[in-house]
Amino acid sequence: MRALTGKQKLAWVVITVVVFVWSLFPVFSILMTSFKTQAGLFEPQLLPPEWTLENYESILAPGGSAQGLFLPALRNSIGISLIATLVAVVLSTFCAYAIARLDFSGKRLILITSLAVSMFPVISIVTPLFNLWRSIGLYDTWLGLIIPYLSLTLPISIWTLAAFFRQIPWELEQAAQVDGATPWQAFRKTVVPLAAPGVFTTAIIAFFIAWNDFVYGISLTSTSAARPVPAALAFFTGASQFEEPTGAISAAAIVVTVPIVIVVLLFQRRIVSGLTQGAVKG
Repeated sequence: MRALTGKQKLAWVVITVVVFVWSLFPVFSILMTSFKTQAGLFEPQLLPPEWTLENYESILAPGGSAQGLFLPALRNSIGISLIATLVAVVLSTFCAYAIARLDFSGKRLILITSLAVSMFPVISIVTPLFNLWRSIGLYDTWLGLIIPYLSLTLPISIWTLAAFFRQIPWELEQAAQVDGATPWQAFRKTVVPLAAPGVFTTAIIAFFIAWNDFVYGISLTSTSAARPVPAALAFFTGASQFEEPTGAISAAAIVVTVPIVIVVLLFQRRIVSGLTQGAVKG
């Protein structure tokens, strides 16, 4: 492979910096807005003319104007997203293993169907799902969100893990069975450890999908019992009917975004490793 020249390296550095700034500028703008006073929101400048923590106090401090909305929603988002991710990863692991290892008719149809489900517009099924959930008692419950979230997380999980399982040598599992392991033991002790990077990557992607959902969260909940953060932000109110809670919404957005950014930065090598290994054609 030919080494890059000095001009090519400089060009790649410039492109990287431009993409980096372009991607992070909206987050930086929201961060600065979260530190502005209500009067400072109308100032035509990026940095706050007067720094304040009142927006964070309103969503986190006891007695804050939005604390009763944000903290329960944050708890709901964490719990619902983690459970949906766990269920999706477990189910997709077995499904992807069967697709990659077993020879049966219809497995291509399963992959196509899962892809079609992921492409189906969510808004078109919210109304029927709303009526069904109201009838069977799942409306405004954790389970009522976890089940729809699986329709978002399972397809991408199946596709990612199926590609990854195809890269694991079949001979390793056969050798374990020759040594006396049952098919389940060979799967659990041989295949799963080798698939750990792919499973980890899939779990992170599935969690992000569940964490960022707005349509199901706003449509299938009515109280703080199960309402997630993206939906709760729509219910923030200002001190009066004429005041927009822009600062509080920005502070809440930063609180729920920063942990995700930290997770990606900490595990970016695992994420890239899992995606690239699954993308190599065996």
